[in-house]
Amino acid sequence: MVPKPLLILTLLGLVATGCSSNGGTANGAAGNSQSALPATTTGNPVSKYISHVVVIIQENRSFENFFAGYPGANAPTFGCAAQGTKKRTMPQRMRPSSSGSGCPVGDTEVPLKQITFDGPDLAHNWTASIADWDKGNMDGFYQYGFKYPYEAYSYVQQSLVAPYWEIANQYVLADAMFPTEFGGSFTGHLTLVAGTDDLTPSKAEVDFPDGMYDDCDSPKGTRSSFITPNKQSPYLPGVRHRLAGPFPCFHQWSTMAEDLDTNKVSWKYYATRLLGAGMWEPFEAMKYVRKGPDWNQNIIAPQTKILTDPSNGELASVSWVSPSKPDSDHPGDHSDLGPSWVASVVNAVGESSYWPTTAIVVVWDDWGGWYDNAAPPEPDYRGLGIRVPCLIISPYARETSPSQPGYVSHTQYEYGSILKFIEEAFNLPPIGPPSGGYTDTRATSIEDAFDFTQQPRPFRKISSKYPLSHFLHEPPSNEPVDTQ
Repeated sequence: MVPKPLLILTLLGLVATGCSSNGGTANGAAGNSQSALPATTTGNPVSKYISHVVVIIQENRSFENFFAGYPGANAPTFGCAAQGTKKRTMPQRMRPSSSGSGCPVGDTEVPLKQITFDGPDLAHNWTASIADWDKGNMDGFYQYGFKYPYEAYSYVQQSLVAPYWEIANQYVLADAMFPTEFGGSFTGHLTLVAGTDDLTPSKAEVDFPDGMYDDCDSPKGTRSSFITPNKQSPYLPGVRHRLAGPFPCFHQWSTMAEDLDTNKVSWKYYATRLLGAGMWEPFEAMKYVRKGPDWNQNIIAPQTKILTDPSNGELASVSWVSPSKPDSDHPGDHSDLGPSWVASVVNAVGESSYWPTTAIVVVWDDWGGWYDNAAPPEPDYRGLGIRVPCLIISPYARETSPSQPGYVSHTQYEYGSILKFIEEAFNLPPIGPPSGGYTDTRATSIEDAFDFTQQPRPFRKISSKYPLSHFLHEPPSNEPVDTQ
C-alpha cells in the first residue's frame, strides 16, 4: 500500500467541514437528532467525517458483466478463451489487440455479447473459479456454458443496469475490487464481515456446506468443506477437501461484530428471513452472534427495514444489507429488480439526515461465473478471487473534477479494504492478527476513494425503473438467494 503524503494527512486533520455522530451504542441505533452532531472521535482522518457506513451486498456479477466499456475503467468489450490451446503452467506472453489490450498467445479473442437479465446461472464455486482463472491467464470461462461455450463472455445491457452507471457517473467506481477467496457466495459473505474464514492457519472454509443447510441451525452431521495450501507454493490456490470440515457453526475466527460490540459501536445486518431455511446472512453461521444476544438485537428482518430506518432516525453506525433473491442480481432468478433495489437503499439513506456523515459501499459477493479480464493477485492460498464491481457513495466521494463528479479508482482493493475503512471510521483495532488469516491489516483501505478536502456535495436522487414503494410492498421470496 502506498502511504498518503504527510501534507495531505495534515490538511485532512485541519479541514473539518462535515458533520457526524458517534453512532450510538452497541444495542441502540443512532437517533435522528444525533445524526448531524459533530464527531467526537479522534485518530484517523476518516473518523472526523464519516460516522455511518452502509455496505450493500449484491450477488454473482463480475466487473465486466455490468461495466464492460465503462470510460476510463479496465473494462474491455472482448474476452480471451483458451479453447483448443495446450494447458499452460504460467501466464503467457500477450499479443496486441484492437482495443489496446490482449490475450495469451494462441487464445481466441471473443467479443462480449450483450444480454439481458435472462442470462444463465453459471457455475461459480471453487472449482469453477480456478478453471476460469487458469493460472492467471483469465481464459477458462468457456468451460461452463450451458448452450454454447462462450455464454460467460457477456455483459448486461447498460439500460438495464442504469442505476449502477448513474451511481458510477456521480460517485466512485472501483475497478480493482477482489473477493478474499476464490469460490462462491458463502465464503464471500463470511469474509465481508470477518476478513477471514480460516479454520486453522492451514485450513480455510470454502463453498457451501452440504445440502441446503449452511449455519448453526443445520441438522446434526452437516459438514463444511475447506481448502489447504498448495504444496508447490503458498501463493498458488489451495487444494479443496469437500465435506471434510466442521459443523457450520463457526467459532474459529472473530468478526466485525465482536469488534463493534467491544467498542460500543451500533450495528445492524438487514436480511430476508426464509421459511424453514434460516436467513440469508453470514452471522447465522457465526456462533458468537447466533448463540448470543446480538441475534435478536442486531439481525434485522425483513431487509426492507433499511428503507425506513434512515427516515425514522434508526440507522446504526454500521449496516450490512442483503437482498431477497429477486432483488439480488442473481442470474438464476432472471429478475431486473436489483439495480432499483440498490437505488432505493441509496436514496433512503441519501435523502435522510444521515447523508452528511455517511459512506455507502455497494459490492457483489462473487463473480457469478461471468468473464472478467483482470487477473487477481494471490497473496495467499485462498485467493484473491475473481474481480467484482464496487461502487462508493458519499458526500466526500472523490471527484475527477467539479464538472465531472464521477471517479474511477484503480487502487487494488479486497473485502478487507471495506472492513479496514470501518475500523478507520470508528477508530477500531484490527479484527485479529494477520497470522490468523485476517486481511483487514494487509488490505488497502477504500479511504483513497474519498477527498475530505473537497466541498461535501448534496445528495441527488438516483433514478430507477422501480420505486422504493415497490420494495416496501414486495412479498418475501422465502428462498435462499444462492446455494453455490
